[in-house]
Amino acid sequence: MRIWTERPAKTDVEAVVRHYFSLLRAGRIPEAEQLIDHYPVRHVLKSLWTGSVEASADEDEASGSPAADKWEQDLSWLCELDLADFHWDPTGSHLYVEITYRAQMVEVALGLRVKPTDTGWVVSGPATYW
Repeated sequence: MRIWTERPAKTDVEAVVRHYFSLLRAGRIPEAEQLIDHYPVRHVLKSLWTGSVEASADEDEASGSPAADKWEQDLSWLCELDLADFHWDPTGSHLYVEITYRAQMVEVALGLRVKPTDTGWVVSGPATYW
């Protein structure tokens, strides 16, 4: 997990979030979980699936998307997700990141926070926002 001795700059936090997301997209889930103070990854993946692939399949039944019960076994759909805009609260403690699927904005976003711990500052999350 990335730990800072002082409150990190927004650009440093965003770099960690980008790296985390790149690991997710590559299906390297255990490595992603080790990068931040992580909530259960299954919840994150299920929300990303529901807000992107499943929503897209509902709109277009011929999309060829993996079946809903297969989303955990076949993570290839993750490579079609990307990060969009970062949005910070005025205190610089919380942020959320918009997500795209096949270059279209989806309804789910990832929420993270920067928090102090006994060993230093860490990025915690992500929660999923609808």
